Amino acid sequence: MNHDERLLVVTESQAGLRVDIALQQLLPEFSRSKLQEWIKDEFVLVNQSYVSSKHKVYAGDEIKVIVQLNPENNAFLPEAIPLHIIFEDETLLVINKPAGMVVHPAIGNWSGTLLNALLHHLPDIAHVPRCGIVHRLDKETSGLLVVAKTLNAQTYLVQQLQARTVKREYRAIVWGQLWKNGTVNQPIGRHPSIRTRMAIHLSGKPAVTHYEILERFGVHTYLRCNLETGRTHQIRVHMQYLKAPIVGDPVYGLKSIMPIKSMSDELRQHILGFNRQALHAIRLGLIHPLSNEPMEWSIDLPDDMKALLEIIRAEQSDEIDPLEALSFDDYLDEVSDDSDDDILEDDE
Repeated sequence: MNHDERLLVVTESQAGLRVDIALQQLLPEFSRSKLQEWIKDEFVLVNQSYVSSKHKVYAGDEIKVIVQLNPENNAFLPEAIPLHIIFEDETLLVINKPAGMVVHPAIGNWSGTLLNALLHHLPDIAHVPRCGIVHRLDKETSGLLVVAKTLNAQTYLVQQLQARTVKREYRAIVWGQLWKNGTVNQPIGRHPSIRTRMAIHLSGKPAVTHYEILERFGVHTYLRCNLETGRTHQIRVHMQYLKAPIVGDPVYGLKSIMPIKSMSDELRQHILGFNRQALHAIRLGLIHPLSNEPMEWSIDLPDDMKALLEIIRAEQSDEIDPLEALSFDDYLDEVSDDSDDDILEDDE
């Protein structure tokens, strides 16, 4: 519920006042401009009738105010949102997050988040900072995400993320043809003029993405990406840097490179209708906080990316040369020991 109702009675001291002034005295916790806004939007009734702010009230008048709560008030409320749980024990929760779900409440998304779902599933997790969330996925990125159920587990996972020993593998469908496996080692920071975006620039923080070609098509490439660091929008920014932006990316895509005329009607319609970035966190590996044993989880591609791949394969079935694989198990061997302080930023 985003509102509550207040029933008020005008006293002798407010008789003859404008309704907005009377309400300011009766509800001092709200500003006059806010009260005027509610009157205008018909959230205020005097004697069961809508009025304007200039309406005068008299002793004994009944005022009903439908108080509009700030959306931020929903940020830490439990919500019965289904979770696709891959693994759960007394310390960890591994979740397959669907595209469209925000991980942590923020401006524009104060409810319906993974955090709200966690509070419903595990009420005691409210006592863990950020409800156990130690890393995030972007709203429209799907896939594996780990949550700590205890403070000790959270601390241990944070240390692993800082040491860059958590293994994170993604799958991406990008525009263009990449011809060999590689690594993008380019610093990422806030865009200098568009503050909602990230960009590559020298004053940014170190960011390293390894990528491997799984399939190459006429106008697309299917990639495996492994993260060393976890900067906000990292894979999306690095793919844009390679001039191979992720299909469906509304922020970092380059519409000018889309070869619409060279695609069949079916592929064109499917591509244009793919309403999120084709990026999926398919594999996750870490050391268990209690047992100290390595653990790893992997999941399938989501149905929308599977369908997109099938249509692309049907469009172009060229054989590609065998390419040297980038080992998921060994790619961290040469990672530097510098700490990563962006553990709570979006993984990609």
